[in-house]
Amino acid sequence: MPNTAMPAPGRAAFLFLLAGCAPAAGARPDWSAREAAPPVTSAPPSSVDITWLSVTNVYLRVGSLGVLTDGYVTRLPKSAFVDQTLARSPAAYRPDSAAVARVATMLGGRDAVQALLNGHSHFDHAFDAAMWAKSTRAKVYGPRSTCYQLAAQDVPASRCTAVEGGETLTLGDGVAVHVVRWNHSGDHAVNPELHDPRELAGVPTRDPATGGLRPGVTEDFPNGGGSRAYLITVATGGRPLTIFFSNTGSPVDLDQPIVVDGKNFGAPIDDLRAALRDAGLASVDLWIAGGGAPLARLVLPVLRPKAYLPVHWDDFYSPLEAGVAKPFADPALESLLDSAGVALVRPTQYLDRWRLDRSGVRAVANDAQKRALGLPR
Repeated sequence: MPNTAMPAPGRAAFLFLLAGCAPAAGARPDWSAREAAPPVTSAPPSSVDITWLSVTNVYLRVGSLGVLTDGYVTRLPKSAFVDQTLARSPAAYRPDSAAVARVATMLGGRDAVQALLNGHSHFDHAFDAAMWAKSTRAKVYGPRSTCYQLAAQDVPASRCTAVEGGETLTLGDGVAVHVVRWNHSGDHAVNPELHDPRELAGVPTRDPATGGLRPGVTEDFPNGGGSRAYLITVATGGRPLTIFFSNTGSPVDLDQPIVVDGKNFGAPIDDLRAALRDAGLASVDLWIAGGGAPLARLVLPVLRPKAYLPVHWDDFYSPLEAGVAKPFADPALESLLDSAGVALVRPTQYLDRWRLDRSGVRAVANDAQKRALGLPR
């Protein structure tokens, strides 16, 4: 998958993504919360289909509503960064618009995604958010930095809503999302450029030669003030179906307040407790998470999930079409989940799909989509 150069402007996939997406002249970012009109459903859904698209990219289908988390399809090479800290880049890069178009088409085209929930603004989570806004009808929700990144790529401000934590979003009929302020993995003493909460101060400037942005985490893609996690509830006419999505997290300061530009957003674990209380929940059906055993050990007693789907354990430099390089294995996490009575939902290949209903989570076949992307069998 090419990453080092912008696809030629005449390419059909690129034109498809850009069609009708330029903002009005002189438009300025406006981060006031505006909700897209929710789709109308005739009856409450009885299940949620969950497809893992690699890294922390998860596609949720609830009736006619499609929700995508993060959506990083482009694969920047390791050479896109000066060193392993990922702090700085030697050049600017543009998203692989053709790759995003392929995945969007596979999911169902422009109507496949109505909402994109971005956890944080690092390149391996937010780099393709603008492309999803252009190739589908998705309204993007995420940190202020993500909205600035979209504005830099000519996405109208009305398509991105910045969330700080504490908000409740309505994505569709009976589908609500409580936003939880969360922290980023790592440790201030070890890798502050990754871990410490950082927001962009304004819309970044694209490189004049390539039109791209610099993906370094101290450049155009900081973490967005820590991270955002999302507590999703789906009304079914009885007991709701519930999912908690967190694409990162650190056990080091989960109980310490996140402070950005002098504003205190509270401690992540306390914000999770508040979201559960506001949603009227004592537990959730499924936790989709990165972070492994150290983070899970602190969160499990509060969240009390019935099942756990691990994400962000794979190689985010390798192309999606190459498939999973090695099986999931985390003995410490598996032992912890087993001792807590939490079912491990074990991913084996990209585009694995599961169905969540009142009986729990079970695998369902997704061979057609896997064949469409040429994934290894």
